[in-house]
Amino acid sequence: MVSKRRPGSRARKPKRARAAQGKSSKLPSRRKKNTQQAAARRKSAAKTKASKSKEGRPKNKRLWMFFGWVGALVIAALLIGLGLNRFATERGPENEHLTSLALPEGLTEREAAELLAQVGLTDSPWLLASYFVLTRASHCFQPGPHLLPRAATGRQLRSLLCRTDEREMAKVIVPEGFTRFDVAKRLERRGVVGSSAFLRATERRVMLAEFGIDAGSLPEAESAEGYLFPATYDIPLDSPPVRVVRRFLTESTKRWSRIASGHEQSQAELKREFGFGRHDIVTLASMVEKEAVMDDEREQIASVFLNRLRDPTFQPKYLQSDPTAAYGCRVMSTRLASCRDFDGKVTPPINRDRNNRYSTYTYEGLPPGPIANPGEASIKAVLAAKPTSMLYFVAKGAGRHAFSATYKEHLKAVSRWRQLRDGR
Repeated sequence: MVSKRRPGSRARKPKRARAAQGKSSKLPSRRKKNTQQAAARRKSAAKTKASKSKEGRPKNKRLWMFFGWVGALVIAALLIGLGLNRFATERGPENEHLTSLALPEGLTEREAAELLAQVGLTDSPWLLASYFVLTRASHCFQPGPHLLPRAATGRQLRSLLCRTDEREMAKVIVPEGFTRFDVAKRLERRGVVGSSAFLRATERRVMLAEFGIDAGSLPEAESAEGYLFPATYDIPLDSPPVRVVRRFLTESTKRWSRIASGHEQSQAELKREFGFGRHDIVTLASMVEKEAVMDDEREQIASVFLNRLRDPTFQPKYLQSDPTAAYGCRVMSTRLASCRDFDGKVTPPINRDRNNRYSTYTYEGLPPGPIANPGEASIKAVLAAKPTSMLYFVAKGAGRHAFSATYKEHLKAVSRWRQLRDGR
């Protein structure tokens, strides 16, 4: 049946259609809300990003500044290092002379550089001090006497003041017959040790006793004279004086042991007849060394001296050797008027000077100690000398001597020598 609607009334929609209409009316509202929420989230995220960007920017800037400073410091350090390395290899003021100085204990790098500048070893003390600081030199400085070359580089100065193993070696040849004064001069010229410091070290009684050297009671004889064995030595530059003397004494002890081991009987005979020990044998050998020129005359010269001591008719027991009086002028010059103008040539007043304790013209027997450093040949000559009748000898030219048994024969030999010398 078809319903009729009333005039003026609306047609009613079905129930399902009304529900759909209500749902569609709510949809725009939800979409709008979702859109607003998404926009809010995007806005919030943008704010967060902007905030983080603002916070990170200063941090990045500080980080870049830090690395910039570090880089600058590294470059500066490299430049300074290269500059100091170049300075370390540049020679100091050109001068061939050597400088002796005493390095005090506990010096800083700056104080050491200033000391070297004061003695003319560097023109740039602040650069040298910087190099010393960079290489921590003050931790290895060796206090005491040093011998330094004036044209040394900064690196060489550090090596010498620290006495490192990098030091150069000097070859030092000590000839037979050199005195300790001659040895001292040669060592200084070779850059090994200062002359004065070396001579002081040769007088250390404790060290002499350690090596069994009985130097006697005369102050001038209390030294290592006679025991600085002639040989060739390789010694580091700027070595401690005591260590250098020890090197010589060690070599002397080794050589003496080798020589003595083959002459036990002659040592015993010299001990029995004259009371000679090693020191007396070395003393007599030093006289032979200074008198002999030819090797084949060494035993004859030693025999003359021993014959004078042995022969009861030879009185007084003057050995009358010019080199002994000359040595007295070396060690007692300030107390000897006769040696005031000594130039190496022995004069009669020097030989006759009673104040010259070394003169074998005024004192009987051996001098107080060795007058030089004898070599192996002269020591063996004393140990191998046989008794003869010869009591005198005098030079006859060409490095040889005339030997005589009587004083009369000796006077004739002296006359012949004078004629030869004067060209008559």
